[in-house]
Amino acid sequence: MAGGYPRHSSRRAPPDAVGAADAREPQLDLSPAQLELSPDERLELGPGAVVLRGFALPDSERLRSDVLAIAAAAPFRHMKTPGGFTMSVAMTNCGALGWVSDPTGYRYSALDPNSGLPWPAMPAAFESLAHRAAAAAGFPAFTPDACIVNRYEPGARLTLHQDKDERDYRQPIVSVSLGVPAVFLFGGLKRKDRPLRFALTHGDVVVWGGSSRLRYHGVMPLKAAQHPFAGPNRINLTLRRAS
Repeated sequence: MAGGYPRHSSRRAPPDAVGAADAREPQLDLSPAQLELSPDERLELGPGAVVLRGFALPDSERLRSDVLAIAAAAPFRHMKTPGGFTMSVAMTNCGALGWVSDPTGYRYSALDPNSGLPWPAMPAAFESLAHRAAAAAGFPAFTPDACIVNRYEPGARLTLHQDKDERDYRQPIVSVSLGVPAVFLFGGLKRKDRPLRFALTHGDVVVWGGSSRLRYHGVMPLKAAQHPFAGPNRINLTLRRAS
């Protein structure tokens, strides 16, 4: 079926699973919000936010070829944060714009700062998958112009953050998980809000937009594992409309 496997079941996250943390306790509390997903399940995380289990599986081989081609043209690199830290996740980009982090700040750029050349073009398979997933989540007009390609090695993590470098927050984020599984964190609109946490496996897609567009999210440290798609690594495609 075009656009991923049929959804045999659907449910919503518990309404109290993303409640505000106690103001006296600023540390992240993950244990009460663990979620388990079944194969072929659609999980509503909130208004405009959904997990599409296995949605990208039919596109897996094409996506793998495209990721390899992108990495050959614009190799993965560990970017520096404005604070001078090196990110544990290796990144590259494709599309008209690429996300860049360096000591001067976070931004989108039409050129790869390592080569001075334009980023590789957005593969048709990426654009089609993003459009279909967004439509399934209620955003039928979404067309991405940027894709961050993340490579997680064992131990790599992504701290809770908001995606705020895009111009139009009416456009959703489409996140595609490939390779070894990872534990995804999906919080609230405040950093102190307790996040949901759940495993994302090969082929899972998460879409968030609308009133959920600026919810905090992240990835817990990647555990050692193996998968035919990328060996010990997790590949994540994060597609968005940057312009």
